[in-house]
Amino acid sequence: MKIQYKDKKLEIENEATIKQLLESEIKSSEHEVVAATFNNNYENLNYKIKKDGEIKLIDLSTKAGMRIYRNTLIYILGMAFERVCPKSKMTVNYQLTNSMFCDIDNEEVTEEIVQKLNDEMRNIVEKDLQIKQVIMTREEAKKLYDETDTSKGRLQYDLEENQKIYMYYCEDYYNYCYGTLADRTGVTKIFEIIKYSDGFLMRYPSSNAPEQMPKLIQTKKLAWALDEYDDIHKILNMNTVYKLNIAVENNDIKDVIMLDEALHEKKIANIADDIAKNRNIKMILIAGPSSSGKTTFAQRLGLQLRINKIKPVTISVDNYFVERNQTPKDEDGKYDFENIDAIDLPLFNEHLTRLLNGEEVEMPEFDFLAGTKRYKGKKLRLEKDEVLVIEGIHCLNDKLTNSIPKDQKYKVYISALTVLNMDRYNRISSTDTRLVRRIVRDYQFRGYSAKQTIATWYMVNRGEEKNIFPYQENANVIFNTSLIYELGVLKNIAVPLLEEITPEEPEYAEARRLINMLKYLKTIPAEYVPANSLIKEFVGGGNFKY
Repeated sequence: MKIQYKDKKLEIENEATIKQLLESEIKSSEHEVVAATFNNNYENLNYKIKKDGEIKLIDLSTKAGMRIYRNTLIYILGMAFERVCPKSKMTVNYQLTNSMFCDIDNEEVTEEIVQKLNDEMRNIVEKDLQIKQVIMTREEAKKLYDETDTSKGRLQYDLEENQKIYMYYCEDYYNYCYGTLADRTGVTKIFEIIKYSDGFLMRYPSSNAPEQMPKLIQTKKLAWALDEYDDIHKILNMNTVYKLNIAVENNDIKDVIMLDEALHEKKIANIADDIAKNRNIKMILIAGPSSSGKTTFAQRLGLQLRINKIKPVTISVDNYFVERNQTPKDEDGKYDFENIDAIDLPLFNEHLTRLLNGEEVEMPEFDFLAGTKRYKGKKLRLEKDEVLVIEGIHCLNDKLTNSIPKDQKYKVYISALTVLNMDRYNRISSTDTRLVRRIVRDYQFRGYSAKQTIATWYMVNRGEEKNIFPYQENANVIFNTSLIYELGVLKNIAVPLLEEITPEEPEYAEARRLINMLKYLKTIPAEYVPANSLIKEFVGGGNFKY
């Protein structure tokens, strides 16, 4: 067999694992290697090579590597929890900054429980135990879960009869995981469990600094927003994919959609009411990561403001870029348009101040081809019953509007903070939900393939981590744009696009990972989605203009 690794060409006669073949490279890696891709498929290091192909090692300095690290930690946490609290049920609820928030259904979370979990996880990690995959039939997996009295693993029963179940086991512990795990427990050396609110956080490093535990950043507003949505969907008994699928099967999904959309409308109305209470507010600043639904949110908020006798006037920050030759550059020497200094801050603040003082301003339009601002006679004056609505990645950063008093600004952070879990231990990440949204929107309205969207996604994330996430707690309010049912709608468009990516392309691994997640959701017809829904921004056919 002929194997390619970087610039090396290897030939082997017998089956070998990736770890056996590249043992010296794995040991000498600057960062811990947790997995690999073989022919652009994610595999753990014990994967047996049986054909020609190319290997790429995945270490903790990559997003994929840290995701595998995090998934492995959750697996070890589940193993430790079933030993420490065998009669209780734990749920891995949602992600905060470099943390997973977990709670226990039928037992109070105490410092003693947290310490026991810490100790047992340390014990499992220090033993450096093997984590192996075993293939089971659906009946074997069901028997295992029935015998261990857990509520996990319900999804695989929906698979076709002839499909196999890939279970992970370590010592006497079995669990089903959606995604690749490391091949041994010893790679997850850096973590901690701390009590938090009515549950606990499982903390871990970031891919930017994988060898150290980051400082704990308090994200109380974000946690509150996630808690609120999580609690509501638990009350509705609609917090897992399994339960969502049951609603589709029983033709109850229209009720779920109406309730979810009603929740959005109520929250948007509450924000508008909050703004209306303070007549000092003259500027609403909206920021959020890619594919959060900012455009639809801004228009729906505008409707609610009008009900409160407030007229929104929109200004685009994109018209205030500096001249092209003044644009800052990144470490690669390319123009960094996401840098806040790519905005002509003095001019932007001058215009804002004049508008708030009741003066008339001639608004620029930025010519992106020429790289310069043009003035075409468009003038604006702010009336007493009008407020400025500004949307952009820097809107939560006070540097953007430093000349405007804080009491005249109202900041909104929006994001698709997914509260839908696969099961108790396996969650769907908010980042993946946004990526699926973007794949669908880019194809529908921008002419991009799924391959192109996935290829540039890391750059999008890098900009968000630098320019948006550090400022999210500056917001007056956080609005969660996720809808519990949306992946069932987006799946219909996304999966065929993802299936166009071939095994020869580097984006194939991510495409397969997303397909493997989406395949568990039953399809929800797009015509069930109301015309004013935020999801129409991605699938099309809505009432708003984009």
